[in-house]
Amino acid sequence: MRLLIVGRLNGQITTAVKMAMSTGAKVAHVETCSAATHALRAGQGADLLMVDYDLDIAGLIEANEAERIRVPVVACGVGADPDKAAAAIRAGAKEFIPLPPDADLIAAVLAAVSNDERPLICQDGAMKQVLALADQVAGSEASILITGESGVGKEVMARYLHKKSRRADKPFISVNCAAIPDNLLESELFGHEKGAFTGALARRIGKFEEATGGTLLLDEISEMDTRLQAKLLRAIQEREIDRVGGSRPVRVDIRILATSNRDLAQAVKAGTFREDLFYRLNVVNLRLPPLRERPGDILALAEHFSRKYAAANGLGEKPLSAEARHRLVACRWQGNVRELENAMHRAVLLSVGPEIDEAAIRLPDGQPLAQAHGADPAQGLAAQAASRAVQAIGAQAIGGGVSAFVGQTVAEVEQSLILGTLTHCLGNRTHAANILGISIRTLRNKLKEYSEAGVAVPAPQGGLNAA
Repeated sequence: MRLLIVGRLNGQITTAVKMAMSTGAKVAHVETCSAATHALRAGQGADLLMVDYDLDIAGLIEANEAERIRVPVVACGVGADPDKAAAAIRAGAKEFIPLPPDADLIAAVLAAVSNDERPLICQDGAMKQVLALADQVAGSEASILITGESGVGKEVMARYLHKKSRRADKPFISVNCAAIPDNLLESELFGHEKGAFTGALARRIGKFEEATGGTLLLDEISEMDTRLQAKLLRAIQEREIDRVGGSRPVRVDIRILATSNRDLAQAVKAGTFREDLFYRLNVVNLRLPPLRERPGDILALAEHFSRKYAAANGLGEKPLSAEARHRLVACRWQGNVRELENAMHRAVLLSVGPEIDEAAIRLPDGQPLAQAHGADPAQGLAAQAASRAVQAIGAQAIGGGVSAFVGQTVAEVEQSLILGTLTHCLGNRTHAANILGISIRTLRNKLKEYSEAGVAVPAPQGGLNAA
């Protein structure tokens, strides 16, 4: 993370800087608010500003907004004057750090405000295949197109690729093409010269130049206007850009990543996306499956989010109850990882007792998850079996073995999944149930059903108990 300190470096702020650097932050320093805006305008990017609360924080934020520079601000100050701290928050600061500094507090604030720590959690086989491909191409200079539904974690994957690349120690810059109006996006990407248009009071360095040496993520590239797509294509091909109002091209050295939640091939056919740009971006395609197609990730993600939000809210960690786990796996999660994260945040706040039970897992309107989705553990298992079957069919198709799966019912595939998992676990019912995401009771009922139908059920091996 890139941290810009604004204010005089007295002893306490110097100590805070050292603590920030110990967390991995790259730190730069200016003494005044005007110098901070100038540095940001000139391409000295920052993910966070730490500003002395004796300075004009409101004026700094206003000046940055006028330049369309949006960087979160954290105020800091010696003595923790409550009036000054409150004034800084009212002015737009996200947090306040009292000085003398506390290392844990600084680390927590930097992580919370920058939101840069988003690990890529992968347990499901479908996602592991994507991750293996990502690892294979991360070290290259190839442009990569990351596709998938909204909320599947496309930006998380982009950050993962950057961290695995040879540019990992250089900037990672993200531009949301859908969130910036078309008339402003060109300046945001390529920068502008003083006087290029009304309000261009000084030269502004764009994201292409800010990302030089590192990685530029064009988030939701499908929303970019076709006129601007032509300029983007030239920038990618020639590795040089033209600032708005500029008289000469500027060389840039970047790696391009792009994401889209739309089918760009269809957009090309519809005439809303340039075919030549599509091929430039789509050197390698990473399609992230929706959460319903990677059920093995659901519980791992849910547990991660429960720990994250318990810590963020100063609460003790709680395990998920068995029924809560069933309901989570049975849900289709139309909003994908983003929906699951929000649900677990609510669950952490609403849970009572020693566990997070199913009653605490609610939708945004307050409706219980189980009631809203009619979730049933057996149906969840069937959906998981079907998903695994689709993955297996895809894998077999590569080798020409589709006939091994075609014609089987979901119940038959489910039975194969259960017995195969149990065999993998050497007959241990508890381990198999955890992998399958079902309760031990549901597993035992299924095994009893198979045994009564004359199907051989693996027994515990090597002294493992049946539980």
